Amino acid sequence: METRSEIPGERHVPEINTTVPHSARIWNYWLGGKDNYPVDREAGEAFRRLYPGIVDVARESRYLLARFVRYLTREAGIRQFLDIGTGLPAVDNTHELAQREAPDARVVYVDNDPLVHAHARALLTGAPPGSTAFLLADLREPDRILEAAAQTLDFDRPIALMLMGVLGHITGYDHARALVRRLVAALPPGSHLALYDDVDCDDGARAALADYRDRGAVPYHLRSREEIVGFFDGLELVPPGVVPLPEWRPDLHRPDAPKVNAIGGIGRKP
Repeated sequence: METRSEIPGERHVPEINTTVPHSARIWNYWLGGKDNYPVDREAGEAFRRLYPGIVDVARESRYLLARFVRYLTREAGIRQFLDIGTGLPAVDNTHELAQREAPDARVVYVDNDPLVHAHARALLTGAPPGSTAFLLADLREPDRILEAAAQTLDFDRPIALMLMGVLGHITGYDHARALVRRLVAALPPGSHLALYDDVDCDDGARAALADYRDRGAVPYHLRSREEIVGFFDGLELVPPGVVPLPEWRPDLHRPDAPKVNAIGGIGRKP
């Protein structure tokens, strides 16, 4: 199958707003990237001053993504990925990791940031015969996402749903859980849910997120460990379960691994 640049039939791409901070661009700043604007750097520094651990979370999440994708391709035999909340390109994106292990892997990226859309060509460099596509859409539109993803992914074969640090953008735990259930329900048996999120256990993080909201950015809602684990209800957790990011199948022993207030895991749909 040929590599696509973007899924046909997308809506008009809105202009990039450089006056309001955006999570994808702030995340890019914390990772040391250059795809951000002064408003994002200002918000990122203000956040970091209140919660210095956010930089560790950002970096550990990238390491976790690599381990997740390697597990899914090598051990679970997954060849299809639906990555919602893609973020801006960084080193080793999902399709690069997957197609390095399995050249025939297919990946659909979904993000609601027009800057991510503008960088889609950088994301869409999947090696044939793999297929990589991008959809400008919001996590709150699960039916639209599923319909569009079906142009690239075969929903009769297992798919890995990737929700990496995005569910906090959904107001209301019941709403977030319903969105996850809708997406997982559409996947065939043998599919996997891979996600991580921040745990509500740090006063600095709460203060940083309040300041982040006051700057006009889309609020991010912290949740308890029990709530994050609840996203996996009905799925078979892959050992070691839902654990702090550095503890999920580390590549090597890291006695100096940072302590992060974020947990993640993978669940298999029976």
